[in-house]
Amino acid sequence: MRYYDCGGYPLCSREVLALPALHALPETGEVLFGFHRTPGIGRDTFPVTAPSLLTAEEGVSTLVTAEEPETDPALAAAIAAGRVRAVNLAHPRQEELLPPLRRRERVRVNLLALGDVGSTLLMGLRLLGGDVIDSIGICDVRENVPQRWEMELNQIVSPEGERLPPVEIVSPEEVFDGDVFLFCASRFVPDTSVTSGDVRMAQYQVNRELAVRYARMARQRRYGGMFCVVSDPVDPLCRAVLEESNRDETGRWDGGGLFSHQVRGFGLGVMQARAMYYAQKEPRFAAFLTEGRTYGPHGADLVVANSIEHYDDALSRELTERVVSANLEMRRLGFKPYVAPALSSGALSLLACLRGQWHCSSTYLDGVFMGARNRLLPTGTEPERLPLPEALQERLRDTMERLRAIR
Repeated sequence: MRYYDCGGYPLCSREVLALPALHALPETGEVLFGFHRTPGIGRDTFPVTAPSLLTAEEGVSTLVTAEEPETDPALAAAIAAGRVRAVNLAHPRQEELLPPLRRRERVRVNLLALGDVGSTLLMGLRLLGGDVIDSIGICDVRENVPQRWEMELNQIVSPEGERLPPVEIVSPEEVFDGDVFLFCASRFVPDTSVTSGDVRMAQYQVNRELAVRYARMARQRRYGGMFCVVSDPVDPLCRAVLEESNRDETGRWDGGGLFSHQVRGFGLGVMQARAMYYAQKEPRFAAFLTEGRTYGPHGADLVVANSIEHYDDALSRELTERVVSANLEMRRLGFKPYVAPALSSGALSLLACLRGQWHCSSTYLDGVFMGARNRLLPTGTEPERLPLPEALQERLRDTMERLRAIR
């Protein structure tokens, strides 16, 4: 491993770089690990939480524990202290990736579209987010809708004076004046009479157009905060947002938009919650409550593992099917399934993310947005790594390829 001074930032790399050499790594502060990979096909930056992650390669293996190779003692100590972050030096804006990532104690959240999901999510943030949210901006193009929610939400007051973030109306031009942008807009939501098929993917093309419009706005504004997708289908929309924000007026990819770590999808939380719901009701699924995990998208290609330690493929696939079709079960009752998604996937997962806690969301990995348990560190997003059985890894590889095929 070679050590360099990269514009005032200590950097280690296996490559020979045209940079001033460092004789030793500093004992405090962030250390960068530099690698080169075609930009856009993987993460631009990520935390190095183990020596086995000192690589440009990523995929399902990123989610699996590995035998740790020997590395320089100074670098190993920095990794153990959580001070190492990887950076793709091939990115056309790599100089913007060198400084430590921005993170505030309390953030400004701007939420677009106050439909069923958006308004319910808003209630959760107002009631539960006072410790990490400074204020909430709301935007909706429908007449009197934002006015209604500004009045309703600001008239909710804790009897004991607990701090609740104030809610303010913002225009579409102001939604990127903040730290977190929540995209809850949808041009099409199937009626409750639709009780079969992939209801989420049915919304893709029309919602993609809307998401891309805001992705291009984020590019124009040089937005540096989080772009969070809550609208269906969450994971393909995240990919569209990232890719299209990085295209110029001619459609050429130039890397001038959002970085991969800025885009995140919030759809997996409710799938985890639904799996727990069925595990509580049916004893044969009970192991999921303490040993299970969910991976992949908020949709048909979801992967539920009944247990990591005692993985049962048939049982896991059965539980997966139950979870995937839970929304249709609600529709057969005559209701749109939006309350649990807005709170489990939306408000509760976002707040856990902002607090640096483990939660379920989708982040960029090997060219797709892949849902998994993760947490937000000062050095970026850390996906949970577990000793996943090979049969489960194969399911995850299949899901990633299916996500890759969606355009």
